Amino acid sequence: MAVLVTGGAGYIGSHMVWKLLDEGEEVVVIDRLSTGFEWAVPPEAELVVGDIADQDLVEATIARRNVDAIIHFAGSIIVPESVADPLSYYLNNTVKSRALIESAVRKGVPHFIFSSTAAVYGGKHGEPVTEDALTLPESPYGRSKLMTEMMLADVATAHPFAYTALRYFNVSGADPNGRTGQSTKGATHLIKVACETATGKRSSMDVYGTDYPTPDGTCIRDYIHVWDLVEAHYLALKRLRAGGESIVANCGYGKGYSVLQVIDAVKRVVGHDFEVNVSGRRAGDPARIVANADRARAEFGWGPRLDNIDTIVLDALRWEEALKRRNNG
Repeated sequence: MAVLVTGGAGYIGSHMVWKLLDEGEEVVVIDRLSTGFEWAVPPEAELVVGDIADQDLVEATIARRNVDAIIHFAGSIIVPESVADPLSYYLNNTVKSRALIESAVRKGVPHFIFSSTAAVYGGKHGEPVTEDALTLPESPYGRSKLMTEMMLADVATAHPFAYTALRYFNVSGADPNGRTGQSTKGATHLIKVACETATGKRSSMDVYGTDYPTPDGTCIRDYIHVWDLVEAHYLALKRLRAGGESIVANCGYGKGYSVLQVIDAVKRVVGHDFEVNVSGRRAGDPARIVANADRARAEFGWGPRLDNIDTIVLDALRWEEALKRRNNG
């Protein structure tokens, strides 16, 4: 039996591959390498270069490797980009996910874990946000992910198929063992951008909006360490294999930091200042969103171990230095 990881050459996907291998799982990755890297896939995992919408390729891979579970990360993730180019997001995140789900059903794959997002909620909620809150996404990115959740729910009703949709909050940091991290050029994740600026890869960084209804005027987010996130995925997989029913669960820590607080944390950990500019708001960004993750704790037995903003920043900074050595070597 093997686990198929889509997008396994990317940021979160590569961490998932390492976690599965650490647990003794067989792993096959399908990734078209549009934003991921071949070197990010461990040699112990098989990499199939291709698109998840290529159903012949996907189904042949499922059959050849006897896949019993799919963990689906492949997709587009930049909110402002989705506002500017919504059709590409509905293609990559919704249409192609539909093809992947159909392939899973055709080949009898019983377990499916989906990389969803807190963007399905929008920002018009109190906090912390529970999974029962109204889904009011404010961007095509959020809507494209919510549509896939809807498809999964309908498919699980019609077929012998169980899924877990994990709604991520702001994923950050890197593998504590230094094996992988956020490596995409031009990434927009706040901690990634701040760490690039702190290490001299960028001359400065921007804060997008200081007039939000928050204590310091900048957006507030719930930042979760990527290694705690992939641990939640693995526990969700074990639950499905044990006969667990389909579920949607939040992945976050239940506390938020503003943009300025995060930048201050990076400056504190790195030990020096760097240039920060103020720009206008970006389209599609809610003012604040923080998770209630009680369901993941109760259903998966998930207990975060890296719930500290300085720890997240330190691991991210270490990865930036490792990436610099790789690129310069």
